[in-house]
Amino acid sequence: MQTLLEALRKSADFLARKGLERPRLEAEHVFAAALGLKRLDLYLQFERPLTAEEEARLRALVVRRSAREPLQHVVGRTEFRGLTLRCDRRALIPRPETEELVDLALALLPAEAAVRVLDLGTGTGAIALALAAERPAWQVAAVDRSDDALALARENASACGLTERVDFGRSDWFSEVRDVYDLIVSNPPYLSEAELATAEPEVRDHDPRSALVAGEEGLADLRRILTDAPRFLRAGGWVLLETGIGQHEALADLSGRLGYVEAGGLPDLSGRPRFWKARHGA
Repeated sequence: MQTLLEALRKSADFLARKGLERPRLEAEHVFAAALGLKRLDLYLQFERPLTAEEEARLRALVVRRSAREPLQHVVGRTEFRGLTLRCDRRALIPRPETEELVDLALALLPAEAAVRVLDLGTGTGAIALALAAERPAWQVAAVDRSDDALALARENASACGLTERVDFGRSDWFSEVRDVYDLIVSNPPYLSEAELATAEPEVRDHDPRSALVAGEEGLADLRRILTDAPRFLRAGGWVLLETGIGQHEALADLSGRLGYVEAGGLPDLSGRPRFWKARHGA
């Protein structure tokens, strides 16, 4: 039998040969998930022998990661603003930029008010669940057109103890929405076909294509949301969107033609134009 440390080193070397950028860190995450440990707890058990069953389980997971299956799918979860969310092929993996989108949403409206929020295309439920967890006074609804994604979002709500805080429903954008809101937030598809073709295998081959690509060079769903949102916004309400890098000029033109009283792009932490907000008039 080999020790945990010996197996970890071999796995990291294997992942390095397969071209992963951070092979040791990736191997540690896989080992921690497979052994039911926190990653740093591995260091306290380096010398313990692995059983044959553990070795087989670890080997299978490392091989999956070496084939560029996303780490979040291999370990079955991801962290998002302090929430542990289940991840699989049913929905887009939540990413750090979307955590920034949540920060922007939190800053738009009063924390203690009975703010009504709609999360369009909720996927894993990440945005809706984060807002519900961090703003107990807010009333959060979330919709998706995918039954599979909604099932995953509900599983995550249950695991996070937030089942009673988010109202999930099936809707193709606004098709089944009947209420009005103070904030409509979304991370919709915004990649073009060409952009998807050059994306990393973890994205291109594993995230749902319907959650990534939109027509009109990635602008179709963004345009649809901005166009339809005023009918579902209270006076002074906001639309807040995650966007592609080169789309803000088109969104500015559309926001102006639709009569939003305030609209503009916002950068992510790397300085790239990543988000768009627009406020509905009276």
